[in-house]
Order: sequence, then C-alpha cells, then structure tokens
Amino acid sequence: MKLLNKIRIMKFDLQKSILILQRTPAVLESLLRDLPDDWVMPNEGENTFSPFDVVGHLLHGEKTDWMARLRIILSDGPDKAFTPYDRFAQLEESRGKTINQLLDEFKALRAANMEVLMSISFQPADFDRTGIHPKFGPVTLRHLLSTWTVHDLSHIAQITRVMCKQYKEEVGPWIEFLPILTRY
Repeated sequence: MKLLNKIRIMKFDLQKSILILQRTPAVLESLLRDLPDDWVMPNEGENTFSPFDVVGHLLHGEKTDWMARLRIILSDGPDKAFTPYDRFAQLEESRGKTINQLLDEFKALRAANMEVLMSISFQPADFDRTGIHPKFGPVTLRHLLSTWTVHDLSHIAQITRVMCKQYKEEVGPWIEFLPILTRY
C-alpha cells in the first residue's frame, strides 16, 4: 500500500504562529524536564547541539533575537539593521546550569515575549515592513515571525532526532524502519 501525503502550504497567519510559539515551552518541558544527562547532553558531533544546547539556544534567542528584531522592524528610526546573532552564545551562557533551570528561564521569557507580541495592534501592512538582516538584506516582519515559528519546530525535531540516536545501536534490525536514525 502506497501512502500519499500532500502537504498543504499555509500562508502566514499571526494567530497560527502564536499557537506554536506558545506551546514550545510545554513541549520541551514535557520532553526534557528531569531527564538524566545521558539524554540531554549528547550531540551529533563537532559544532552540533545537544538537547541541552538547543534549549540554551532558544533561550538566548528569546533574550536577544526575535523581539529585538521585531522592534527594529516596527520602529520608525532610520537604522533598520539587525545585530548579528551569535548562534553559539548559549555555550557560555548555559555553563553551570541544569536543564531544568534552562527550561524554567525559557518558559518565563517566552511567556513575557508572547504577552508583548499579543499586545501589539498589528495592521496588515505591518507584516510587510522590513528590517535589514546582516546576511540576507531586507526581510519582512512576516518573514521574521514565520521563521521564529519554524525555528521552534525545527529545534524540537532536532532534539528528538538527537535523543533517538542514543539508541541507534540498540534497535537491532528495526533500524530499517527508523529513518530518523540513518537519514540525518
């Protein structure tokens, strides 16, 4: 039997993005809270993130990236340039913390950011306003908010992929049916 799946491509919708952004802390909490280091500290090799690193990375983004760039885009100031984002800053910022501490910090900061985001009275034209990304040049608010949503989902997938690989050698012949262990 052949399965046919057709992906329906959505257009950006702030309320649909908020549904994902609000849930990310609870997903991470449910998946990672109180797990031993055997689950949260391994990564996939040099310059890759462990689940612990991913949570730290998401937390760093909450502090320095998404809302800061949103404010730049919505500002009336002449300088619309974004500060470059250090995607490895969490390695130092998370040092000495536990996964539970990172989860707590992320949950609190995401809640605060969602409160601010939902308090803004966006007009349709606001989503076409631009800022200047250091690599891509002009990007719209729609691009930023869509990327924030996909960024969360991609890191959730990354966390589960890294965790799955902890049992790669233990699944025996079932590896044939577990492409997450062999494709990436």
